[in-house]
Amino acid sequence: MKMTLLAGFLVLGATAYAASNTYKVEILQDSVIEGKAVKAGDYKVSMLNGNAVLKHGKDTIEVPAREVTATSKPASTELTYRDQTNLEEISIGGTHTKIVFEGAVPTQSGL
Repeated sequence: MKMTLLAGFLVLGATAYAASNTYKVEILQDSVIEGKAVKAGDYKVSMLNGNAVLKHGKDTIEVPAREVTATSKPASTELTYRDQTNLEEISIGGTHTKIVFEGAVPTQSGL
């Protein structure tokens, strides 16, 4: 069962930095990405050598992921969970960018 958490109430839920592939994303609940625990909070997410790099303060988590071009642009950032805790993908609000974590299959909007 797929669950999409829409962070529409966030004014700047995801903002692309100028000319870079770094995005601000707020993860609203403690989650698991590719077996790694991720606490709720504000993250800077970027792609580097086939990995998503999530930075939260001084902490950095690196997990296998791929960047997919979605057919539609969500108005705000959407987090898709495989179940209650396993984060599967992040659709960056206002862009066609979707970050799909390695073990996950992109949803239809990403094909």
